[in-house]
Amino acid sequence: MASKTARIALAATSALALLTLAARPSLAADEKSSASWWPFPIYDASSGTPTEAEYKPLDKAEKPYNICVLFPHMKDSFWVAVAYGIVTQAKAENVNMNLYEAGGYENLPKQISQFDDCMASGADAIVVGAISGAGLTQKFAEAKEKKIPVVGVTNPLPKDALPAANYVDFVAMGGVTAKGLLAQIGDDEANVVTFPGPAGSGWAEDFNKGFKDTVAGHDNVKILDEKFGDSGVAVQLKLIQDALQTYPDMNVIWGTAPTAEAAIGAVQLAGRPDIKIISSYENQAMLDALNGGQILAFATQYPVAEGAMAIDQAVRLIEGKDVVKLAQPKADVIDETTAKDLNMDLVLAPADWNPEYSVKAQ
Repeated sequence: MASKTARIALAATSALALLTLAARPSLAADEKSSASWWPFPIYDASSGTPTEAEYKPLDKAEKPYNICVLFPHMKDSFWVAVAYGIVTQAKAENVNMNLYEAGGYENLPKQISQFDDCMASGADAIVVGAISGAGLTQKFAEAKEKKIPVVGVTNPLPKDALPAANYVDFVAMGGVTAKGLLAQIGDDEANVVTFPGPAGSGWAEDFNKGFKDTVAGHDNVKILDEKFGDSGVAVQLKLIQDALQTYPDMNVIWGTAPTAEAAIGAVQLAGRPDIKIISSYENQAMLDALNGGQILAFATQYPVAEGAMAIDQAVRLIEGKDVVKLAQPKADVIDETTAKDLNMDLVLAPADWNPEYSVKAQ
């Protein structure tokens, strides 16, 4: 029976993804440029104390540098959005770019091997969405010794691990979704199981901490359990099914965007329309699910902008120019009242954009 349930729920989430693509207006990628994205509001946390600032990239690189980009995976539209920002900005600054993905957060050895390949290929800079900042520490040191600048994108890193990086304050981002929940439930009781994402990734733990810290002290909110796992729909679905059986009084599911995708079908099949679903970050399915009333809210860190900033940070490091050492987008919680004000150009790739793994300078 569990196997049949899994197949039905996966079919439901696949249908949701198709509806999302159909619902979102098609915007041809070649009709867009990054010019309208800037200046982009950030917190400049280079000194350790975040201060409000605006990010504006260089118009063009001095030379057609070679930039190697590493991602944990390209399983969902979140990382596709980061890729869109990277590709668009690489074209804008006229640099060569090659992107490689490791296939999942369980594949740290593969990302390490890809990092070695980047260094061996003569890359002028490396941009990395780290599967594990701690796990790549040795590679960061080797790149520094070879004078190859490395930029961290989207995923958190140990303090001062790299000369430049950009990622949201994940604790704060987890907190904004908790505030969204508190505003919605008032004095009602919330029995929550959290599904933060892959253990050891850094961002999953920080998201979880932000959520838990924000609801702490609210007697009507109880955390029943924390279930870590890879951020794929199939893995998250199994965790949700386990939680539904273990915690019959669970009435809030909080976790990754794939968690929310899986939860929509799972709670329907369980006959639990009372369960509220909140996503700690964005993807295309989350916007459609919000518009359809299937989730309560999601948070955004503007992944398109993160990808674009990473390319510019890399070029600045290569050229020895001033660079924001830690740029942090301002996280926002998106619910049915704020969705209309969302700047989609900086959140998701155009619906008809196919990921490009290579850019050649003109």
